[in-house]
Amino acid sequence: MPLGALRPSPLVEQAAQRLREQIAAGHWPVGGKLPGETTLAKELGVGRSTVREALRALAGAGLVRARHGAGVFVIATEPAEDWPARLRRAAVTDVYEVRMGVEVQAARLAARRRTPGDITALRAAVEGRRAAAAADDTAFVEADIALHAAVVTAAHNPVLSDLFTEFVPVLREGLIALLDLTRLRETDPGTGDHTHTGLVEAVVVGDPETAAAILQAELESTLGLLRAGCEEHA
Repeated sequence: MPLGALRPSPLVEQAAQRLREQIAAGHWPVGGKLPGETTLAKELGVGRSTVREALRALAGAGLVRARHGAGVFVIATEPAEDWPARLRRAAVTDVYEVRMGVEVQAARLAARRRTPGDITALRAAVEGRRAAAAADDTAFVEADIALHAAVVTAAHNPVLSDLFTEFVPVLREGLIALLDLTRLRETDPGTGDHTHTGLVEAVVVGDPETAAAILQAELESTLGLLRAGCEEHA
C-alpha cells in the first residue's frame, strides 16, 4: 500500500505519524516486519535519515523494535502514553543535525572574518543571553537565537546567512520544545552560559578551530540527550 508523499515540515513527525497509522490499521501486524528504510523513504518521499529518526520515535513509543541483522518489527499497535514527547524529541533531533551543518562552519568562519563591529555585537548578544536567563522560555530562546545569529553574521557568508534566516522559525520551535522536553533550565540555571561565552571569546580572539569545537561539542551533547530520550524505552 503506497504511503503517500509528505509535505515539507516537520518531516520526522509526519513520517512517524504515517507509519503509526499504518501499524494501527493492521497494515503491518504485531510480529510483522516493516519494509526497509530505502523502501519506506521512497514511499514517503523523504530521505533515509528522516525514516531512521521516525523509526527511532516509534521504537521509543514501544511500537517497533529493531533486531540486529533482521530488520524492524512491530511489537504493539498502540503507543506508550508518552508518545507525543517521544515524537517531539525525534523532530528536534533534525533541528540539531542541521545546526551542526550550518552553525559550526559559521563559527569557524566568524573567527577568521569578524570585524570590530561584529565583536561589539557578539559581546552584546552574549550579555543579552545571560540577562535573559531569568526570563521565560520564549524570551530566553529569542536571546539565544540572537547570539547565534550574531555568530552567523560575523562569518560574512551570504549563503550561510540566508540559510540561517530561513531556518530561524524551525530553530525557534525546536529550542522551545527542547527546553520543555529536557528541563535544561532547571538543571543548568545558566543554560550553557559558560559555553556560549567561550564560543564568543574564541571568535573574538580569532581561534576558528576552538570556536567550531566548542559549538560542535555543545550541539552534540544536546543531541545525545534528545536521542537518549527517544531510546530509553525502546
